[in-house]
Amino acid sequence: MITGSDDETEKLPMSSLFSDIFQSRRVFLTGHTGFKGSWLAFWLTRLGARVTGYALAPETSPNHFDLLNLPIQSIIADIRDAAALRKAVKESAPEIVFHLAAQPLVRRSYREPVETFATNVMGTVNLLEACRRTDSVRAVVIITSDKCYENREWVWGYRENDSMGGYDPYSASKGCAELVTSSWRNSFFHPDQFGKTHNTLVASARAGNVIGGGDWSEDRLVPDIVRGVEAGRPMIIRNPEATRPWQHVLEPLSGYLMLGQKLLEGKREYAQAWNFGPSDEDSLPAAEVVRLFKANWDAFEYELKPDARQPHEAGLLKLDCSKARAVLKWRPVWGNRETIEKTAGWYKEYYENKRIRTERDLEDYVIAVRRESHCRTEGIKP
Repeated sequence: MITGSDDETEKLPMSSLFSDIFQSRRVFLTGHTGFKGSWLAFWLTRLGARVTGYALAPETSPNHFDLLNLPIQSIIADIRDAAALRKAVKESAPEIVFHLAAQPLVRRSYREPVETFATNVMGTVNLLEACRRTDSVRAVVIITSDKCYENREWVWGYRENDSMGGYDPYSASKGCAELVTSSWRNSFFHPDQFGKTHNTLVASARAGNVIGGGDWSEDRLVPDIVRGVEAGRPMIIRNPEATRPWQHVLEPLSGYLMLGQKLLEGKREYAQAWNFGPSDEDSLPAAEVVRLFKANWDAFEYELKPDARQPHEAGLLKLDCSKARAVLKWRPVWGNRETIEKTAGWYKEYYENKRIRTERDLEDYVIAVRRESHCRTEGIKP
């Protein structure tokens, strides 16, 4: 039996991070059964929100969503089904919508390009149309990816006004989802017309590679490590030099929630695109991530076997998050060492003690945010 904290029903004292804005608020969350979506659903319930989730059934067993056993309304359905999605949004009458449902894997997009575009592009169209036809919706946050940018392998980060692009089907589909979001915002939800022709503000959010406990997806670095542990065989790293801006899943989620708060408060200037990524020094090659992971959980072996036959993936990709830092006052608080330590610790606790530490990690993260905010206010170094 998997257990969590001693008191699963107690709300964490963290609402002050978002001014109690989500307390008793009706929230519609697509993709709630996925890795990021399940963490966001968990956080929202701890903030007192009334959550309705809409997603396909979890693909893996175990999976984070089932382990959490959250007190939410869970609708298992496909975002490509426009009628079902519209019905679900209308009946739940949400005040804010977070759209995370997607086909999120680069390699799968090579195998299933049509499904990837149908899910990531038309799924976003369907969601925005459902929101447009539901009077209760006041705020919409569309989650895409750092891969939405036209990647030129620059050593500096991409800003929100850089060109959309995408080499592989997944990346291109995310660039398209951003264009769709921009089109619907300009055509139907323009901030200048807020309160006149409509009452909904729409923003998009782009984050990099996230890790954390509870991810068993295919073709991802940390889940591959975990599968190696389960199978008792060495993990093979086929692209050891691929450098990514690694961050804990709670980092971008805090940005999404902060952005949602601003939209619910009716602040029109926040209805635009935003980057949420780690500090520049937290970009690491895959081989170094695995080495640090092993230092925190010595339960696996690994081998470096570069394979030139692998489908194309970006070698270097990172975000410039200056706007989020300067305007939203958002910033990451866990460096790569804390991030990897927390992630490895989650899996170690699960496999060795049959417990999940999602709540403990969230509590630690909130403490870190408050400490960083206090230090910044007082002008002292954390």
